[in-house]
Amino acid sequence: MINNHDKVAVVFGVRNDSSIAFSIAKKLHESGCKVALSYVSETKEEVLHLMQVAGMNNEFSGEVDVRSEQQIAAFLQKIHTDLGAIDYILHGVAFGNQKVMCSTYPGSNEEASSYLDIPFDDLMDAFDISAYSLLRICRAAEKLLAKDASILTLTYNASQRVFPGYAGMGVNKAALENIMLYLADYFGKTGVRVNALSPGLVMTTSAGGINGVRKLRKLGKMTAPLGNIEAVDVGNAALYYFSDLSKKVTGNIHYVDGGFNIMGVPDDGA
Repeated sequence: MINNHDKVAVVFGVRNDSSIAFSIAKKLHESGCKVALSYVSETKEEVLHLMQVAGMNNEFSGEVDVRSEQQIAAFLQKIHTDLGAIDYILHGVAFGNQKVMCSTYPGSNEEASSYLDIPFDDLMDAFDISAYSLLRICRAAEKLLAKDASILTLTYNASQRVFPGYAGMGVNKAALENIMLYLADYFGKTGVRVNALSPGLVMTTSAGGINGVRKLRKLGKMTAPLGNIEAVDVGNAALYYFSDLSKKVTGNIHYVDGGFNIMGVPDDGA
């Protein structure tokens, strides 16, 4: 068992109990970490309740809009003051409206944009939340990190392949991965490592907004050698990066997708 006794972990991006970020937060807590979670106004009650049920101290939480460096810095400084140097940070934040996704959310009467017509301002807002926020968090955290700290973000294979129902968010995931690479180089001189997990499709609340999500899950079941994954699989992989076992691993994109990313077509025996 990985021993993270008294390590300090900060998790951005928990929305509800189906969130990949929450699965990772639970793994961090079970391994001995003192875990702090951010929330936004509409998720506050849910996040505080989840922390209480999971046995986490919900005093170590705070409202953070990742578009605000001031809010990020205040939250991280509070955690540093209360708990000490920050060992682990998870960036699990992403958002794109249906104009960016080029797909219509279930129950919405609004017509989705075509890829050629993605509005610039909507795409930039999605980029700000989903990609640039990693840079903003790292900038605010730099002086608060412990020696050999680990920073992890969550990406998606739409950065490399076409998923029509994800569209403009694929642009943001590609940008996120590039930001991660340059941060890995930047922090290398201090021993801080920066990596990304690329999970397969997990049935989170956010995934429910992807057009054709059930078809994608079916495709994953047929194509991935190990089949579809669950959020707990991502949590298990994250724990490797949030431990001393990965001290010399940085700039890595680690697929947790049952092998979906290696396949061109489904195996005939599937």
